[in-house]
Amino acid sequence: MWHKNTAQIFIPDRVPDQEALQRTTHIAVAAHQDDIEIMAVDGILACFQQADRWFTGVVMTNGAGSPRDSLYKDYTDVEMQLVRAKEQFKAAYIGEYSAQVLLDYTSAEVKDSLNKAPVEDLARLFEATGPEYVYTHNLADKHPTHVAVAMRTIQALRLLPDDLKPERVYGCEVWRSLEWMLDQDKVVFDTSSHENLQNSLVGVFDSQVAGGKRYDLATMGRRRANATYFASHNVDISTGMAFAMDLTPLVFDKDMDVIQYIQSFIDRFTGDVRKLIVSVE
Repeated sequence: MWHKNTAQIFIPDRVPDQEALQRTTHIAVAAHQDDIEIMAVDGILACFQQADRWFTGVVMTNGAGSPRDSLYKDYTDVEMQLVRAKEQFKAAYIGEYSAQVLLDYTSAEVKDSLNKAPVEDLARLFEATGPEYVYTHNLADKHPTHVAVAMRTIQALRLLPDDLKPERVYGCEVWRSLEWMLDQDKVVFDTSSHENLQNSLVGVFDSQVAGGKRYDLATMGRRRANATYFASHNVDISTGMAFAMDLTPLVFDKDMDVIQYIQSFIDRFTGDVRKLIVSVE
């Protein structure tokens, strides 16, 4: 099914692969191991312990270039790939995912716009799953591989007939918060529930947390900060929030320019800043 013969699929409850993919209602497409748990917690929480909703995770790259320290500091790229795959499968088990797919591309392969294999793999996955909701990276992320994954996701979804396209496609926060977007432009996810589960999902990636990147503290801290700083003149309405930009229009309109679409968010932000300054000059 996949272009890479090293690609893997893990089914926590051990149903047949096809069944696990077909029952999927929410799917996340991420660049690296642990990105799913940072950015797509809304989908995970929506499906957790629900008989009629199932979450599937997709990781595009092999994790070979991740930073490492502590007991992982001398690990080779090959050894890190094995560790990070095992960690991702642990997260899938903890979060009760329907399936976890590792497509095993290098970052360079995903960023290569001439390489159609990642797009074709994603298109097959979307056809097999028929999800209602898709989570991926936002197009204002500062990590080039994240932006590439978002683009490949959009390109794959554009290949589907309209009746197979998801209801919503979300571009989520990882390597750049979306707090800067105007409130009316933000997609706001309430992440107040199951904080213990959220901590476990991010904390299971020991190679990153103990290896020098405290994604566990940063991720939960960002969600708490988003909730507190969301409204300046109202009390907090939740203990956690995650933000996303709505990428759905880009999927249904194949001719819509991606750069212009993102620029429109930036322009509205710029206009709001200018208006506030002018009002108090």
